[in-house]
Amino acid sequence: MNRAWITLGLVVGGTIVGLMGTDLVLPAVPRLPEALGGEPAHAQLVLAAYVGGSCIGLLGFGALGDKVATSRLVIGSLLATALLSLACSLVTSIGVLIALRAVQGLVAAGPAVFAPGIVKAMFDETRAVRAIGVLGSIEALAPALAPIAGAGLLALGGWELNFEVMAAVAATVATLLALTGGLPQVSRRGRGSFAALARDPVFLRYALSQAAVLGGLLVFVFGMPTVFVRVHGGTLGDFMMMQVCGVATFIVAANSSSMLNARLGAERVIALGTWMALAAAAGQFAYALAGGRSALVITALFVPLNTGLGLRGPAGFFRAILASHGDDARGSALVILFILAAAALGTGAVSPWIEQGTVPLAAGALAFEVIAVLCLTLLPPLREELSPPSAP
Repeated sequence: MNRAWITLGLVVGGTIVGLMGTDLVLPAVPRLPEALGGEPAHAQLVLAAYVGGSCIGLLGFGALGDKVATSRLVIGSLLATALLSLACSLVTSIGVLIALRAVQGLVAAGPAVFAPGIVKAMFDETRAVRAIGVLGSIEALAPALAPIAGAGLLALGGWELNFEVMAAVAATVATLLALTGGLPQVSRRGRGSFAALARDPVFLRYALSQAAVLGGLLVFVFGMPTVFVRVHGGTLGDFMMMQVCGVATFIVAANSSSMLNARLGAERVIALGTWMALAAAAGQFAYALAGGRSALVITALFVPLNTGLGLRGPAGFFRAILASHGDDARGSALVILFILAAAALGTGAVSPWIEQGTVPLAAGALAFEVIAVLCLTLLPPLREELSPPSAP
């Protein structure tokens, strides 16, 4: 196997460690009040603290990217995550666990910040889009598979085992990265500030449209378990069917993106995926307004939304990194931060009306997809064709 793809596999492993902090731990949350004291609301803070710490970590690692070697930051992030995960497994108070989780989220953000810049340093544009498609495909499986694994670990060894496994995985990936010679350096030729990127209309074209498309999808996904069970009188099986179909079609589309990118060009692929997501969200909203409740129809309308994200996602993220003009770490950090902010703001906006069914969720998703199309329409595209050298 080409060494670049081995390195990519380890980078994927590092980003999965960050996702494990929510998805692998999720099944243990209901057990925490009885194990550590406190109220159920306190247990939810175990998740919220991690996400909040991750947001700060994204900015911190983005700023450190032009001062410290990429290998040191990524390996250090993984080792610190391992130590904090082990510390989490040893606590006896839910308050201490919440505090540790905030720090754990902060230090675990490193691999996600540097992964796109590492890909850009290793591959030319066509193969980079393919690599980001593979990265996105594996990351898309994590929310579906990690909770199942987490539930198995919980049954096997209690809530502590979930954190112990996360520690072991983080330490293993860090060790393998060190033994294989580390990582290529992410570009340090940037403008040196988040503010400069946030004022750049070309960067914002790709970053905001990426965040809006994915944010719209996440707003719908986060609310549908409640809608299926409490409003439609269905089961979590309906939600799982929707998720499995969505993840499967996303993976197919994401791994087709590089081929379409080579044939049609990145801008056309990004536009195609964005308009497809908009059409799917509009169809979902129309069906909701008509009073539709069929899980099969909702799933069928959910599929093209995932397809649109899969088509535009790899090319869109890579173009955002190109548009950061060498400030790869900060560019990646801002894109991910925008995605988290879109999902959080959208979910908060629709939550008061969650028991009204799919109408508010579909409306929220549609609003984000409209924003994505407006970003592509109103903001200027990347003119320069930058392409990193091919991997050896």
